[in-house]
Amino acid sequence: MTSTILVVDDEPDLEALVLQKFRKQIREGLVSFVFAHDGLEALESIAQNPHVDLVVSDINMPRMDGLSLLQKLQEAEEKKSTIIVSAYGDMNNIRTAMNRGAFDFLTKPIDFGDLEMTIDKTVRHVEMLRDARRRQAEAERAHASLSRYFSPQIASRLAANGEDGNGMEVHRRDVATIFTDVTSFTTLVENIEPEVLSALLNEYTGGMTDIIFAHEGTVGKIIGDGIHILFNAPGDQPDYGTRAIACAHDLDAWAEDFKQRWRAKGVNFGVTRIGVHAGPALVGNFGGDKYFDYTAHGDTINTASRLQSANKQLGTRICASETVAKAAENFKGRPVGDIVLRGRSEPLRAYEPLRDESFVSPATAQYSEAFAKLEAGDAGAMPAFAALVGMHADDPLAGFHLKRLLNGAKGVRMQLE
Repeated sequence: MTSTILVVDDEPDLEALVLQKFRKQIREGLVSFVFAHDGLEALESIAQNPHVDLVVSDINMPRMDGLSLLQKLQEAEEKKSTIIVSAYGDMNNIRTAMNRGAFDFLTKPIDFGDLEMTIDKTVRHVEMLRDARRRQAEAERAHASLSRYFSPQIASRLAANGEDGNGMEVHRRDVATIFTDVTSFTTLVENIEPEVLSALLNEYTGGMTDIIFAHEGTVGKIIGDGIHILFNAPGDQPDYGTRAIACAHDLDAWAEDFKQRWRAKGVNFGVTRIGVHAGPALVGNFGGDKYFDYTAHGDTINTASRLQSANKQLGTRICASETVAKAAENFKGRPVGDIVLRGRSEPLRAYEPLRDESFVSPATAQYSEAFAKLEAGDAGAMPAFAALVGMHADDPLAGFHLKRLLNGAKGVRMQLE
Protein backbone atom coordinates (compact mmCIF):
# COMPACT_ATOMS: atom_id res chain seq x y z
CA MET A 1 0.00 0.00 0.00
CA THR A 2 1.34 3.43 -0.95
CA SER A 3 1.94 5.82 1.96
CA THR A 4 1.14 9.47 1.22
CA ILE A 5 3.44 12.00 2.87
CA LEU A 6 2.78 15.73 3.09
CA VAL A 7 5.98 17.80 3.27
CA VAL A 8 5.47 21.37 4.59
CA ASP A 9 8.42 23.75 4.10
CA ASP A 10 8.91 27.14 2.48
CA GLU A 11 12.35 26.33 1.03
CA PRO A 12 11.93 26.37 -2.77
CA ASP A 13 14.49 23.64 -3.50
CA LEU A 14 13.21 21.06 -1.02
CA GLU A 15 10.48 19.57 -3.24
CA ALA A 16 12.89 18.67 -6.05
CA LEU A 17 15.42 17.33 -3.55
CA VAL A 18 12.89 15.07 -1.82
CA LEU A 19 11.56 13.71 -5.11
CA GLN A 20 15.14 12.99 -6.22
CA LYS A 21 16.17 11.26 -2.97
CA PHE A 22 13.02 9.10 -2.83
CA ARG A 23 12.69 8.39 -6.55
CA LYS A 24 13.20 4.63 -6.10
CA GLN A 25 10.50 4.34 -3.41
CA ILE A 26 8.16 6.51 -5.52
CA ARG A 27 8.80 4.37 -8.60
CA GLU A 28 8.09 1.18 -6.63
CA GLY A 29 4.83 2.62 -5.32
CA LEU A 30 5.93 2.59 -1.70
CA VAL A 31 5.44 6.33 -1.09
CA SER A 32 3.99 9.40 -2.74
CA PHE A 33 4.56 13.03 -1.77
CA VAL A 34 2.37 16.12 -1.52
CA PHE A 35 3.96 19.52 -0.85
CA ALA A 36 2.85 22.73 0.89
CA HIS A 37 4.76 25.94 1.68
CA ASP A 38 3.16 26.89 5.02
CA GLY A 39 0.66 25.69 7.61
CA LEU A 40 -2.43 27.13 5.98
CA GLU A 41 -1.58 25.59 2.62
CA ALA A 42 -0.94 22.29 4.42
CA LEU A 43 -4.41 22.32 5.97
CA GLU A 44 -5.95 23.06 2.57
CA SER A 45 -3.94 20.20 1.06
CA ILE A 46 -5.15 17.76 3.74
CA ALA A 47 -8.73 18.86 3.13
CA GLN A 48 -8.25 17.98 -0.56
CA ASN A 49 -6.19 14.85 0.19
CA PRO A 50 -7.63 13.32 3.38
CA HIS A 51 -5.72 10.10 2.68
CA VAL A 52 -2.43 11.76 3.75
CA ASP A 53 -0.75 9.31 6.14
CA LEU A 54 1.88 11.52 7.78
CA VAL A 55 3.19 15.07 7.79
CA VAL A 56 6.80 16.28 7.74
CA SER A 57 6.81 19.96 8.72
CA ASP A 58 9.36 22.71 9.25
CA ILE A 59 8.76 25.07 12.18
CA ASN A 60 9.61 28.52 10.77
CA MET A 61 7.22 29.34 7.91
CA PRO A 62 5.09 32.35 6.88
CA ARG A 63 1.35 32.71 7.66
CA MET A 64 1.20 29.63 9.92
CA ASP A 65 4.28 28.05 11.50
CA GLY A 66 4.87 24.37 12.09
CA LEU A 67 3.95 24.36 15.78
CA SER A 68 0.59 26.01 15.06
CA LEU A 69 0.01 23.51 12.26
CA LEU A 70 0.87 20.66 14.62
CA GLN A 71 -1.72 21.88 17.12
CA LYS A 72 -4.38 22.08 14.40
CA LEU A 73 -3.54 18.56 13.25
CA GLN A 74 -3.86 17.20 16.78
CA GLU A 75 -7.22 18.92 17.23
CA ALA A 76 -8.62 17.22 14.11
CA GLU A 77 -10.88 14.19 14.41
CA GLU A 78 -8.37 12.07 12.49
CA LYS A 79 -4.99 13.03 13.87
CA LYS A 80 -2.04 12.91 11.47
CA SER A 81 1.28 11.52 12.68
CA THR A 82 3.74 14.41 12.34
CA ILE A 83 7.52 14.68 12.11
CA ILE A 84 8.79 18.14 13.07
CA VAL A 85 11.96 19.57 11.48
CA SER A 86 13.84 22.05 13.68
CA ALA A 87 17.14 23.87 13.75
CA TYR A 88 19.91 21.96 15.50
CA GLY A 89 19.93 22.64 19.23
CA ASP A 90 16.50 24.32 19.26
CA MET A 91 15.40 22.32 22.29
CA ASN A 92 12.59 24.69 23.32
CA ASN A 93 10.74 24.23 20.02
CA ILE A 94 11.50 20.51 19.99
CA ARG A 95 10.09 20.14 23.51
CA THR A 96 7.00 22.17 22.54
CA ALA A 97 6.50 20.01 19.44
CA MET A 98 6.72 16.77 21.40
CA ASN A 99 4.33 18.10 24.03
CA ARG A 100 1.84 18.98 21.28
CA GLY A 101 1.85 15.43 19.95
CA ALA A 102 4.66 15.25 17.38
CA PHE A 103 5.57 11.65 16.65
CA ASP A 104 9.27 12.41 16.10
CA PHE A 105 11.64 15.23 15.14
CA LEU A 106 14.61 15.88 12.83
CA THR A 107 17.19 18.64 12.88
CA LYS A 108 18.50 20.78 10.05
CA PRO A 109 20.38 20.42 7.84
CA ILE A 110 18.29 17.38 6.95
CA ASP A 111 20.13 14.06 6.76
CA PHE A 112 18.10 12.24 4.11
CA GLY A 113 19.21 8.85 5.39
CA ASP A 114 17.88 9.80 8.81
CA LEU A 115 14.71 11.20 7.17
CA GLU A 116 14.12 7.93 5.32
CA MET A 117 14.49 5.86 8.50
CA THR A 118 12.23 8.23 10.46
CA ILE A 119 9.58 8.16 7.72
CA ASP A 120 9.77 4.36 7.60
CA LYS A 121 9.33 4.15 11.38
CA THR A 122 6.41 6.59 11.28
CA VAL A 123 4.73 4.74 8.39
CA ARG A 124 4.90 1.50 10.38
CA HIS A 125 3.30 3.30 13.32
CA VAL A 126 0.55 4.68 11.06
CA GLU A 127 -0.11 1.21 9.66
CA MET A 128 -0.41 -0.21 13.18
CA LEU A 129 -2.93 2.51 14.08
CA ARG A 130 -4.84 1.94 10.85
CA ASP A 131 -4.96 -1.82 11.53
CA ALA A 132 -6.15 -1.22 15.09
CA ARG A 133 -8.91 1.10 13.83
CA ARG A 134 -9.89 -1.47 11.21
CA ARG A 135 -10.15 -4.21 13.85
CA GLN A 136 -12.17 -1.91 16.10
CA ALA A 137 -14.53 -1.06 13.23
CA GLU A 138 -14.95 -4.75 12.41
CA ALA A 139 -15.66 -5.51 16.07
CA GLU A 140 -18.24 -2.72 16.20
CA ARG A 141 -19.92 -3.98 13.03
CA ALA A 142 -19.91 -7.53 14.37
CA HIS A 143 -21.35 -6.34 17.69
CA ALA A 144 -24.09 -4.37 15.93
CA SER A 145 -25.00 -7.42 13.84
CA LEU A 146 -24.88 -9.86 16.75
CA SER A 147 -26.90 -7.56 19.01
CA ARG A 148 -29.97 -8.28 16.92
CA TYR A 149 -29.86 -11.91 18.06
CA PHE A 150 -27.91 -12.09 21.29
CA SER A 151 -27.94 -10.34 24.65
CA PRO A 152 -25.45 -7.47 25.01
CA GLN A 153 -23.22 -9.66 27.18
CA ILE A 154 -23.08 -12.51 24.66
CA ALA A 155 -22.78 -10.15 21.68
CA SER A 156 -19.81 -8.41 23.30
CA ARG A 157 -18.06 -11.72 23.98
CA LEU A 158 -18.66 -12.98 20.45
CA ALA A 159 -17.54 -9.70 18.86
CA ALA A 160 -14.41 -9.67 21.02
CA ASN A 161 -13.63 -13.17 19.77
CA GLY A 162 -14.19 -12.10 16.17
CA GLU A 163 -17.22 -14.34 15.71
CA ASP A 164 -19.37 -12.28 13.34
CA GLY A 165 -21.13 -15.33 11.95
CA ASN A 166 -18.25 -17.16 10.31
CA GLY A 167 -17.44 -19.03 13.53
CA MET A 168 -20.96 -20.32 14.06
CA GLU A 169 -21.06 -23.46 11.96
CA VAL A 170 -24.09 -25.69 12.39
CA HIS A 171 -23.54 -28.26 15.14
CA ARG A 172 -25.58 -30.37 17.52
CA ARG A 173 -25.89 -29.29 21.15
CA ASP A 174 -28.30 -29.44 24.06
CA VAL A 175 -30.48 -26.35 24.36
CA ALA A 176 -33.50 -25.05 26.19
CA THR A 177 -35.95 -23.38 23.87
CA ILE A 178 -39.03 -21.18 24.22
CA PHE A 179 -41.76 -20.39 21.71
CA THR A 180 -44.24 -17.57 22.22
CA ASP A 181 -47.35 -16.69 20.26
CA VAL A 182 -50.24 -14.27 20.69
CA THR A 183 -53.83 -15.48 20.42
CA SER A 184 -56.04 -13.99 17.68
CA PHE A 185 -53.20 -11.88 16.34
CA THR A 186 -54.16 -12.42 12.70
CA THR A 187 -57.66 -11.10 13.39
CA LEU A 188 -56.17 -8.11 15.17
CA VAL A 189 -53.92 -7.32 12.20
CA GLU A 190 -56.88 -7.33 9.83
CA ASN A 191 -58.81 -4.81 11.94
CA ILE A 192 -56.23 -2.31 13.10
CA GLU A 193 -54.66 0.75 11.49
CA PRO A 194 -51.09 0.25 10.22
CA GLU A 195 -49.60 2.99 12.41
CA VAL A 196 -51.25 1.52 15.52
CA LEU A 197 -50.05 -1.98 14.61
CA SER A 198 -46.53 -0.68 14.09
CA ALA A 199 -46.41 1.01 17.49
CA LEU A 200 -48.00 -1.99 19.22
CA LEU A 201 -45.76 -4.64 17.66
CA ASN A 202 -42.57 -2.63 18.09
CA GLU A 203 -43.33 -2.07 21.77
CA TYR A 204 -44.24 -5.73 22.26
CA THR A 205 -41.20 -7.27 20.56
CA GLY A 206 -38.92 -4.64 22.11
CA GLY A 207 -40.16 -5.37 25.63
CA MET A 208 -40.06 -9.15 25.14
CA THR A 209 -36.56 -8.96 23.69
CA ASP A 210 -35.36 -6.88 26.64
CA ILE A 211 -36.49 -9.66 28.97
CA ILE A 212 -34.88 -12.36 26.84
CA PHE A 213 -31.58 -10.49 26.84
CA ALA A 214 -31.83 -9.88 30.60
CA HIS A 215 -31.71 -13.67 30.98
CA GLU A 216 -28.91 -13.86 28.36
CA GLY A 217 -31.13 -15.72 25.94
CA THR A 218 -30.70 -15.78 22.17
CA VAL A 219 -33.42 -14.68 19.76
CA GLY A 220 -33.62 -17.48 17.23
CA LYS A 221 -36.43 -15.92 15.19
CA ILE A 222 -39.12 -13.24 15.32
CA ILE A 223 -42.02 -13.79 12.95
CA GLY A 224 -44.79 -11.28 13.46
CA ASP A 225 -45.99 -11.79 17.03
CA GLY A 226 -44.10 -15.07 17.50
CA ILE A 227 -40.66 -15.31 19.10
CA HIS A 228 -38.29 -18.29 19.20
CA ILE A 229 -35.72 -18.21 22.01
CA LEU A 230 -32.65 -20.33 22.75
CA PHE A 231 -30.54 -20.93 25.83
CA ASN A 232 -27.13 -22.63 25.94
CA ALA A 233 -26.43 -21.33 22.45
CA PRO A 234 -24.14 -20.04 21.15
CA GLY A 235 -22.18 -20.13 24.43
CA ASP A 236 -22.32 -22.67 27.23
CA GLN A 237 -24.89 -21.99 29.95
CA PRO A 238 -24.90 -24.91 32.40
CA ASP A 239 -28.04 -23.46 34.04
CA TYR A 240 -29.93 -23.19 30.74
CA GLY A 241 -33.01 -24.95 32.11
CA THR A 242 -33.25 -22.57 35.07
CA ARG A 243 -32.77 -19.58 32.77
CA ALA A 244 -35.49 -20.77 30.41
CA ILE A 245 -38.11 -21.23 33.13
CA ALA A 246 -37.24 -17.89 34.78
CA CYS A 247 -37.40 -16.17 31.39
CA ALA A 248 -40.78 -17.76 30.63
CA HIS A 249 -42.20 -16.42 33.91
CA ASP A 250 -40.92 -12.90 33.24
CA LEU A 251 -42.16 -12.95 29.64
CA ASP A 252 -45.58 -14.04 30.87
CA ALA A 253 -45.77 -11.27 33.48
CA TRP A 254 -44.65 -8.59 31.04
CA ALA A 255 -47.00 -9.79 28.29
CA GLU A 256 -49.98 -9.81 30.68
CA ASP A 257 -49.23 -6.23 31.72
CA PHE A 258 -48.78 -5.23 28.06
CA LYS A 259 -52.12 -6.82 27.16
CA GLN A 260 -53.95 -4.91 29.88
CA ARG A 261 -52.34 -1.59 28.93
CA TRP A 262 -53.32 -1.90 25.28
CA ARG A 263 -56.82 -3.14 26.08
CA ALA A 264 -57.23 0.02 28.16
CA LYS A 265 -56.46 1.90 24.93
CA GLY A 266 -59.21 0.02 23.11
CA VAL A 267 -56.96 -2.53 21.36
CA ASN A 268 -57.99 -6.13 22.03
CA PHE A 269 -54.50 -7.63 22.26
CA GLY A 270 -54.53 -11.37 22.88
CA VAL A 271 -52.94 -13.65 25.47
CA THR A 272 -49.30 -14.60 24.98
CA ARG A 273 -48.88 -18.38 25.07
CA ILE A 274 -45.49 -19.85 25.92
CA GLY A 275 -44.02 -23.31 25.32
CA VAL A 276 -40.75 -24.47 26.93
CA HIS A 277 -38.70 -27.60 26.20
CA ALA A 278 -35.09 -28.82 26.32
CA GLY A 279 -33.04 -31.35 24.40
CA PRO A 280 -30.61 -31.74 21.50
CA ALA A 281 -30.93 -29.56 18.40
CA LEU A 282 -28.97 -28.50 15.35
CA VAL A 283 -27.78 -24.98 16.10
CA GLY A 284 -25.84 -22.45 14.04
CA ASN A 285 -25.95 -20.04 11.13
CA PHE A 286 -28.37 -21.42 8.54
CA GLY A 287 -28.21 -18.32 6.35
CA GLY A 288 -25.22 -19.24 4.19
CA ASP A 289 -22.59 -16.69 3.20
CA LYS A 290 -24.95 -13.83 2.35
CA TYR A 291 -27.40 -13.80 5.25
CA PHE A 292 -26.83 -14.35 8.96
CA ASP A 293 -29.59 -16.57 10.34
CA TYR A 294 -28.59 -18.00 13.70
CA THR A 295 -31.29 -20.42 14.80
CA ALA A 296 -31.98 -24.05 15.71
CA HIS A 297 -33.82 -26.96 14.12
CA GLY A 298 -34.93 -30.40 15.19
CA ASP A 299 -37.51 -32.31 17.21
CA THR A 300 -36.71 -30.34 20.37
CA ILE A 301 -37.63 -27.11 18.62
CA ASN A 302 -40.81 -28.57 17.12
CA THR A 303 -41.86 -29.89 20.53
CA ALA A 304 -41.49 -26.48 22.16
CA SER A 305 -43.64 -24.98 19.42
CA ARG A 306 -46.34 -27.60 19.96
CA LEU A 307 -46.25 -27.12 23.73
CA GLN A 308 -46.95 -23.46 23.06
CA SER A 309 -49.96 -24.46 20.94
CA ALA A 310 -51.13 -26.90 23.64
CA ASN A 311 -51.88 -23.95 25.93
CA LYS A 312 -54.90 -23.16 23.76
CA GLN A 313 -56.66 -26.41 24.74
CA LEU A 314 -55.32 -26.56 28.27
CA GLY A 315 -56.28 -22.98 29.09
CA THR A 316 -52.79 -22.29 30.42
CA ARG A 317 -50.37 -19.54 29.39
CA ILE A 318 -47.13 -21.50 29.97
CA CYS A 319 -46.62 -25.18 29.21
CA ALA A 320 -43.25 -26.81 29.92
CA SER A 321 -41.97 -30.30 29.34
CA GLU A 322 -40.74 -32.58 32.11
CA THR A 323 -37.31 -32.48 30.45
CA VAL A 324 -36.84 -28.76 30.98
CA ALA A 325 -38.50 -28.95 34.40
CA LYS A 326 -35.87 -31.48 35.51
CA ALA A 327 -33.11 -29.30 34.04
CA ALA A 328 -34.28 -26.27 36.05
CA GLU A 329 -33.08 -25.81 39.61
CA ASN A 330 -35.88 -25.86 42.21
CA PHE A 331 -38.57 -26.09 39.54
CA LYS A 332 -42.04 -25.35 40.85
CA GLY A 333 -45.16 -26.22 38.90
CA ARG A 334 -48.17 -28.47 38.68
CA PRO A 335 -48.49 -31.46 36.34
CA VAL A 336 -50.68 -31.10 33.29
CA GLY A 337 -50.57 -34.75 32.28
CA ASP A 338 -48.99 -37.01 29.69
CA ILE A 339 -49.88 -35.26 26.47
CA VAL A 340 -49.53 -36.68 22.97
CA LEU A 341 -48.72 -33.68 20.84
CA ARG A 342 -49.76 -33.26 17.24
CA GLY A 343 -47.57 -35.35 14.94
CA ARG A 344 -46.25 -37.55 17.76
CA SER A 345 -47.18 -41.03 18.97
CA GLU A 346 -45.48 -41.06 22.38
CA PRO A 347 -46.77 -39.02 25.32
CA LEU A 348 -44.77 -36.29 27.01
CA ARG A 349 -45.22 -35.27 30.64
CA ALA A 350 -45.98 -31.56 30.78
CA TYR A 351 -46.18 -29.04 33.59
CA GLU A 352 -47.55 -25.58 34.17
CA PRO A 353 -44.67 -23.64 35.80
CA LEU A 354 -45.75 -21.64 38.85
CA ARG A 355 -44.16 -18.81 40.79
CA ASP A 356 -43.44 -19.39 44.48
CA GLU A 357 -46.57 -17.69 45.79
CA SER A 358 -48.86 -19.72 43.53
CA PHE A 359 -47.02 -22.98 44.16
CA VAL A 360 -47.55 -22.81 47.93
CA SER A 361 -51.21 -21.76 47.71
CA PRO A 362 -54.00 -24.02 49.02
CA ALA A 363 -55.47 -24.16 45.51
CA THR A 364 -52.28 -25.77 44.16
CA ALA A 365 -52.30 -28.34 46.95
CA GLN A 366 -55.95 -29.11 46.17
CA TYR A 367 -55.10 -29.48 42.48
CA SER A 368 -52.22 -31.85 43.28
CA GLU A 369 -54.54 -34.09 45.31
CA ALA A 370 -57.11 -34.15 42.50
CA PHE A 371 -54.42 -34.88 39.89
CA ALA A 372 -52.99 -37.72 41.98
CA LYS A 373 -56.44 -39.33 42.06
CA LEU A 374 -56.77 -38.84 38.31
CA GLU A 375 -53.39 -40.46 37.71
CA ALA A 376 -54.26 -43.38 39.99
CA GLY A 377 -57.60 -43.98 38.27
CA ASP A 378 -59.43 -43.14 41.48
CA ALA A 379 -63.15 -42.48 41.02
CA GLY A 380 -62.76 -39.59 43.45
CA ALA A 381 -60.94 -37.56 40.80
CA MET A 382 -64.14 -36.15 39.31
CA PRO A 383 -65.62 -34.80 42.55
CA ALA A 384 -62.17 -33.51 43.55
CA PHE A 385 -61.85 -31.47 40.36
CA ALA A 386 -65.51 -30.40 40.61
CA ALA A 387 -64.87 -29.06 44.11
CA LEU A 388 -61.72 -27.27 42.89
CA VAL A 389 -63.56 -25.62 40.00
CA GLY A 390 -66.39 -24.69 42.34
CA MET A 391 -63.94 -22.83 44.55
CA HIS A 392 -61.71 -21.51 41.76
CA ALA A 393 -63.77 -20.98 38.63
CA ASP A 394 -60.88 -18.98 37.16
CA ASP A 395 -58.63 -22.07 37.05
CA PRO A 396 -58.82 -23.18 33.40
CA LEU A 397 -56.55 -26.22 33.82
CA ALA A 398 -58.78 -27.66 36.55
CA GLY A 399 -61.77 -26.97 34.31
CA PHE A 400 -60.01 -28.76 31.44
CA HIS A 401 -59.60 -31.95 33.48
CA LEU A 402 -63.15 -31.79 34.83
CA LYS A 403 -64.49 -31.50 31.29
CA ARG A 404 -62.41 -34.51 30.22
CA LEU A 405 -63.76 -36.57 33.10
CA LEU A 406 -67.34 -35.52 32.36
CA ASN A 407 -66.80 -36.68 28.75
CA GLY A 408 -65.70 -40.12 29.93
CA ALA A 409 -61.92 -39.72 29.76
CA LYS A 410 -59.74 -41.55 32.27
CA GLY A 411 -56.15 -41.17 33.46
CA VAL A 412 -53.66 -38.43 32.65
CA ARG A 413 -52.80 -39.42 29.08
CA MET A 414 -54.46 -37.17 26.51
CA GLN A 415 -54.27 -36.54 22.78
CA LEU A 416 -54.04 -32.89 21.77
CA GLU A 417 -54.75 -31.60 18.29
